[in-house]
Amino acid sequence: MADLESPEAGAALAPFSFKQAISQMVQRNGSDLLLKVGRPPTVRVNGDLTSLSMQPVRPEDLKQLAEQIMTPRQVKEFAEKKEADFAIGVPGVGRFRTNIYQQRGTLAFAFRAIPYEVKSIRELHLPEVLETVALRPRGLVLVTGITGSGKSTALAAMINHVNRHRRVNIITIEDPIEFLHRDAMANISQREVGSDTLTFANALRHVLRQDPDVILIGEVRDAETLDTALKASDTGHLVFSTLHTTDATQSISRMLSFYPPHQQAEIRSLLSTALGAVICLRLVPRADGRGRVPAAEVLINTAAVAENIRNLEKSLNIPDLIADGSVAYRMQSFDQSLMQWYKKGTITYESALFFSTNPSEFALRAAGVSSASDRTFAELPGSMGSELGMDYQA
Repeated sequence: MADLESPEAGAALAPFSFKQAISQMVQRNGSDLLLKVGRPPTVRVNGDLTSLSMQPVRPEDLKQLAEQIMTPRQVKEFAEKKEADFAIGVPGVGRFRTNIYQQRGTLAFAFRAIPYEVKSIRELHLPEVLETVALRPRGLVLVTGITGSGKSTALAAMINHVNRHRRVNIITIEDPIEFLHRDAMANISQREVGSDTLTFANALRHVLRQDPDVILIGEVRDAETLDTALKASDTGHLVFSTLHTTDATQSISRMLSFYPPHQQAEIRSLLSTALGAVICLRLVPRADGRGRVPAAEVLINTAAVAENIRNLEKSLNIPDLIADGSVAYRMQSFDQSLMQWYKKGTITYESALFFSTNPSEFALRAAGVSSASDRTFAELPGSMGSELGMDYQA
């Protein structure tokens, strides 16, 4: 990450204004606004942090802001837990996922921009195979990646694709609700923890009695959440969720790690039949500086993948299975995705190398060194949109 930029020395600094700060973040196409006592408001644009030309935030500024944007329930939750998550709308500016916490005994805020309009899979330049994945009749579809990799945006695009192509009942359980969906072909009910249901666990226990065809679970947090997701998938529902993992292999390993050794055979068998796909994301800066594009690893649960998950005697061999399925099933690795962006001139060689899974192999392939039997960097037909004018919002 680049060094934190500061306002120019000697420049006249405007007094702190939350609306001006959040407006500047949106105008700069930033993803986050950070407020902390003793520092000017700070925005994240294309992954880098920049301080706004405002006076350092004072304790009373953030106390007043909390009183303005928090409900009594949120105030009570924060008093008990010292942190709270919720979403707010700022008239004429946008909608934002909000976290309030304490640091060094003072309040601090993190705001994440949520676009009003849900973009399509193609507008986000995600692999087009995600359109097929989104229309699966059943199965668990996981979107994974580190914080700020675009998981929520991609998940919203997939739900939007279902909404526009299937007459189904969609139930979402979110904490908090981020993207707002309007009914198209589907009937969508969005439930927010705290407002529409008392707890995440309580909503999960009752969701199968609400006649869902498609279920969105904001995040797989624990074994109970995963249990519900797998059982719903195995009984004929399409379930979407997220994990904070870096690739498909780690995603499967993380799910298996929720269970003790004596349950491994059972959970491997269930996961091998219930899993639909794993999509892992990394956002890479564009060469022209106009935002970022998604590098995506896509794993489809084929018969070979299911057998590898189910077999206790074999270690996970996901990268090779992705390579084997790149043509027939349109699976792809991170390095294949990065190679395509690099060949199009959308990202630089340095960025591609930095974000690649195997930098030494990527460097060889970029230099044209490869064996006839190596399909790791095979071309991926129809894997991403051809027009690259839109920025990707994390």
